[in-house]
Amino acid sequence: MIDPITSPGWALPRYRHPGYAGFIAFSVAGPLALGSLWALIPAAITVVLFVIRTALEDETLQAELEGYRGYAGRVRYRLIPGLW
Repeated sequence: MIDPITSPGWALPRYRHPGYAGFIAFSVAGPLALGSLWALIPAAITVVLFVIRTALEDETLQAELEGYRGYAGRVRYRLIPGLW
């Protein structure tokens, strides 16, 4: 069976965790849109936790999911294209 995520034709070639990246952007954009600086505190905590989660998950996937190491080699960035 071909895994659509680790096979070469996958449609998201810029970063490996687009769902996490979207959630992080939403977590920061909400407080900014509402003009609430206090709400940026839990948003910052959320960002830190998701970065840690992404690093740990990526490490686990490379160790345990066949084909993921090659996928990680083709798709260099985890969350932010050009940065990490």
